[in-house]
Amino acid sequence: MLSQNLLPIALLAMSNVFMTFAWYGHLKYTDRPLMLVIVVSWGIAFFEYCLAVPANRIGHTVYSAAELKTMQEVITLIVFAVFSVAYLKEPLTINHAIGFLLIASGAFFVFKGPL
Repeated sequence: MLSQNLLPIALLAMSNVFMTFAWYGHLKYTDRPLMLVIVVSWGIAFFEYCLAVPANRIGHTVYSAAELKTMQEVITLIVFAVFSVAYLKEPLTINHAIGFLLIASGAFFVFKGPL
C-alpha cells in the first residue's frame, strides 16, 4: 500500500489520464457527432472524479489545498505531454518545453514554503 504522501500523487496521475482522454481523446474522431462526443467524454470524466476526489480528500491530510492543486497541474502537464506525442502524434516544441518548465518553476515555489 502506498503511503499517504504517495497515494494522492498516484491517484491524481491516474485521474489525469482519464481526464486527458475525456477532454482531448475525441480530437482523433472529428467525424463523430458533437453530442455523442460530449456524452462519451462525460462518462470518461466520471472515472476521473472517482479518483480525483479521494486523491484530494486523502492528500489534504498531508498537503495543503494549494500544494494539491499545484501537484495536479504539474501532473496534468506531464500526462498531457505524453498523450499529445503518443496518442495525438503532435510534436512538443522547445516553446512547449520552456512553458512547462516555467510552470514547474512556479510549483517549486509553492512547495518551497515561505521565504
